[in-house]
Amino acid sequence: MVMKQRMLTVFVLAVIGSAWLLLTEAVAGEPKSPADGYDIHVIAPHVMANGEPGGPYHHYCKPVSDKVFQCLLFESTDPKAKLVGIEYFVAKDLTRKLPAIQWHRYFHDHRVEIATGRVKVLDMPDDQAAKVAEAAMETDGVIYHLWQPGLEFPDGTVSFPQSVGHKFPGHSDK
Repeated sequence: MVMKQRMLTVFVLAVIGSAWLLLTEAVAGEPKSPADGYDIHVIAPHVMANGEPGGPYHHYCKPVSDKVFQCLLFESTDPKAKLVGIEYFVAKDLTRKLPAIQWHRYFHDHRVEIATGRVKVLDMPDDQAAKVAEAAMETDGVIYHLWQPGLEFPDGTVSFPQSVGHKFPGHSDK
């Protein structure tokens, strides 16, 4: 039963993402580059690698498959904002096959993160935002922070922040 619910939710996530992508294409025409379509706007804080809070970061997301969304992370909505990271939303049936130590080090449960109340889906009607959040709860996230806080430029250092609310140790299948 849980597996059927998960599969249904991942399907809903894919349908919502595909519908949003189709809507975007209908308005803007055919995508002209891989950068087109990052229209799902989410804002969320992160816990940086040093344990300090960071953000909130503006995530601009789009589906790249029925099991993966990718998000570009910025510190603000300014047109000249720096791209500071990338986050992937990955279906739990994929990530929960990883060794627990790898999952704990790099991934976080979006259900737990959304439950903190610190994640907001922006720039769409409330009912659609609720569906996006509901579908996202069936994914895990991994964040690659590329431009470290306080640096004038990205120096090649990559860190793996966590979501606010990430739990250690032991992850469940829920």
